[in-house]
Amino acid sequence: MTMKSIMLNAYGEAPYLTHVAMPEPGATDVLVRVAAASLNPLDNKLQAGYLDGVFPLTFPSKMGTDLAGVIEKTGSLTSRWRVGDRVVARLSPTEGGAFADFALVPEDQLVLIPEGIDFDQAAGMPTAAATAWQALFETAGLTAGQTVLIHAGAGGVGSFAIQLAHAAGARLIATASGDGMEIARRLGADQVIDYRSEDFASVVSDVDIVLDTIGGVTQQKSFGVLRRGGKLLTVVSPPDEALAKAHGVEAAFVFHSSDAKRLATVMKEVASKGMSVLIDSSVPLKSFGEGFARQASGRARGKIIIHT
Repeated sequence: MTMKSIMLNAYGEAPYLTHVAMPEPGATDVLVRVAAASLNPLDNKLQAGYLDGVFPLTFPSKMGTDLAGVIEKTGSLTSRWRVGDRVVARLSPTEGGAFADFALVPEDQLVLIPEGIDFDQAAGMPTAAATAWQALFETAGLTAGQTVLIHAGAGGVGSFAIQLAHAAGARLIATASGDGMEIARRLGADQVIDYRSEDFASVVSDVDIVLDTIGGVTQQKSFGVLRRGGKLLTVVSPPDEALAKAHGVEAAFVFHSSDAKRLATVMKEVASKGMSVLIDSSVPLKSFGEGFARQASGRARGKIIIHT
């Protein structure tokens, strides 16, 4: 028996849709019928080979980490899950497999989808929402009353970060452009700066926390808007420690890893606070290339959802 799956044959080559053998769950695995999956910048970096030193792929390689769906079959030693459960998960980047009809998931990486959250919303959360949570609360220790600057507020991580920080009682400043400015305001930003026409470094100061999702010059200039003792969190690349020291601030690279406990916490927070998952577009598996190209363009407003 076979199923459809997006595969990659070599770094730099275009992903392609093909038929592969249906996986069979091991003793502690669960087979999930995928209802929706979501793209992340990570997928483009993996395909390009930029992360070979961290996440080396074995070719041919399955693609995709974030998925939501229904349990189809359980392994012989699984006890927590039942056929028919609605679940969400983040697969290992080196294993992949979310962009397919079915996916094998270790039972300890599954999370139940709360009532009121559909498959598209759930699929959009594992990497982006959990990364924002890890950066703001686990690493920066965000508390009510602090001022936070979030770069690319209409992006995947940024859109979640605005909502999570707003719910925590922080004052939110976001950078965005075009219709992304209104999106950032709607999600909870108190001040939105159009990065195309205004230099955020000239209008922002004494910030407690900066969440950098862009890197490069944006990251370098962000050190200067922090108060002494402030914190810069980047999800792009390790920060410049010399610059951090020169400005008297802390800086950390947030390297997100799959964590079911964290994902469950984020899912409950989103459900209980009525937050929205910003969805840019939905693409069928057969048109995966279109969604992959849009993700690579950096113009997506929120998450791109893949439907099998």
